[in-house]
Amino acid sequence: MPQAAQPEITVDKLPEILKDDISVKVAGLDVDGVLRGKLMQKKKFLSIAKEGFGFCSVIFGWDMHDQTYFKELKISNKENGYRDMIAIPDLQSFRRIPWENNIPFFLVSFFDPDNGESISACPRSTLARALVPVEKAGYGAMAGAEYEFYNFKVPSSQTGSDQNSSATAQFLEANPANSLPHLTQGMTGYSITRPVHNQDWFYSVFNTCEEFRCGIEGWHTESGPGVFEAALQFDEIKEIADRAALFKLTVKSISSKYGITPCFMAKPRSGLPGNSGHMHISIVDKSGSNMFVRETADENAKWGDIKHISDLGRHFLAGILDGLADVMPIVAPTVNSYKRLVENFWAPVTVSWGHEHRAASIRIISPPSGSAKSTRFEVRVPGADTNPHLVLAAILGLGWRGVEKKLEIPVPPLGKGEDVGGASDQGVRLAKSLKEATATFMAKDSVAREVFGDEFVEHFGGSREHEIRLWDEAVTDWEVKRYIEMV
Repeated sequence: MPQAAQPEITVDKLPEILKDDISVKVAGLDVDGVLRGKLMQKKKFLSIAKEGFGFCSVIFGWDMHDQTYFKELKISNKENGYRDMIAIPDLQSFRRIPWENNIPFFLVSFFDPDNGESISACPRSTLARALVPVEKAGYGAMAGAEYEFYNFKVPSSQTGSDQNSSATAQFLEANPANSLPHLTQGMTGYSITRPVHNQDWFYSVFNTCEEFRCGIEGWHTESGPGVFEAALQFDEIKEIADRAALFKLTVKSISSKYGITPCFMAKPRSGLPGNSGHMHISIVDKSGSNMFVRETADENAKWGDIKHISDLGRHFLAGILDGLADVMPIVAPTVNSYKRLVENFWAPVTVSWGHEHRAASIRIISPPSGSAKSTRFEVRVPGADTNPHLVLAAILGLGWRGVEKKLEIPVPPLGKGEDVGGASDQGVRLAKSLKEATATFMAKDSVAREVFGDEFVEHFGGSREHEIRLWDEAVTDWEVKRYIEMV
């Protein structure tokens, strides 16, 4: 069940809610999903809670390491002086940060100071825009998120430092990244003993997520040394996106106190499984009834995999399949993302689908193996390195486009006996690199432009072109070791 909603918060209620506080923390998301924010005096926050405050637009003009983009983009650039945007707090996002003495915290969304419209690249606003046509049609969207992540821990004896997250940074200054010690060893998926080895950390993460309103439905070890997987409790789609972002913040913050470095890279280690970031989605009516399920099985369905799926659900599925290849930079946003999406490594590589098929890009969860009310689509292409708001906006936008256009499912379901990715006739091969994906995403006839609009595509695509250029110019350890003596 969804977590209970807190009472509605209005501006006039804030003085009472914050009466014992002296400061407030606020943060918004950039295109990479990094939370950018600041600490504010309570008096200042109360004065801007309704109309918002100036926030430097440079967070949409630089990358995750604060390097300005090679190609200046429209939102923030030298010509406009990296001017301020308007950041407006979402009062309903209120929670307290348990690991920071319960300081009040609010998420913000970003708006254009000239016309008051939402910034095209603001992730929270992008998802909100994707939801508009769904709500206009009288529906809502529910979602769930799962994240896998590696965990590393450097013994303090190897750095001479106190046991905290800085030990990792110090270790990497003097050692290659592939020598970073895993939290635990071995391939021990679903182990009930491995978590005992670090049980204070394990339970602290779980309990703190509950306190911070980004609750974990369940979490366990995944197959891989020091790898864990967390499934977040499902809820309304915008709420889940917020919780997913805050879940990563919680894991990183709590882990730092134990000298543990969680890693959400898609593929931290060669030869080992990658980190997925699977997303689940369903459409509901105003009463909360699931609109993907068919009340009576359709024994005449073209494929048995969809005999329990409604017409709306089939069109939604078709929409995702039709546009998936065109939004790959969103569901695989980094150079490293494509190291995970390789054949026969428990990650999908084609536009594919199937009932209870974990090798397909989209897994249908429905009767008879699942309950009718839990019928949903699990999109398995995204990695843990993704921005949850943008991924869910892409899935929702593509799916609803399929509903509006009454698209038909373009490929047959993936056969159960087929290897991950399936045969060539089972759907187009997804991009093999960020460069290839970005070119498709930014093409003039891209489905991405139809779903997101040109302004978003130009900005996000430009940010990916920046990543590609940095990679193209990088000299890796592999290159040096391979060629230093032999060429």
